[in-house]
Amino acid sequence: MSRDQRNASRRRHRHGDPGSFRCRNCGLDVSLEAPGTAHRNHCPTCLWSRHVDDKPGDRAAADECGASMEPIAVCVRGSGEWVLVHRCSGCGTLHLNRTAGDDNPLPLVRLAVRPLAQPPFPLEWLAAI
Repeated sequence: MSRDQRNASRRRHRHGDPGSFRCRNCGLDVSLEAPGTAHRNHCPTCLWSRHVDDKPGDRAAADECGASMEPIAVCVRGSGEWVLVHRCSGCGTLHLNRTAGDDNPLPLVRLAVRPLAQPPFPLEWLAAI
């Protein structure tokens, strides 16, 4: 990418390109277009989000909080759809967010296996059962 392209990208994001956002965690420029969801609300690479919605797409929390939201877990709906669980680093609010078709599968799987890889008890206890 040339210097002119980088500068144009910086200007566009500084002035608020309505078709994309810059991830606060990894710095990726993310398009708001996402396969499988109407309201992209997280980075497809690192899965971090920003606390801007009270309800999907309303952007009501942007002025109140606006802090980064860490992906802390995944859950699965009855239909088999994977959903990200985000916790706001500013106010502690938890949000469930649909995964998108272009989300990086590696961090999704890392979140899914975390309870098995780091159980809340010593694994040796299982031998006693």
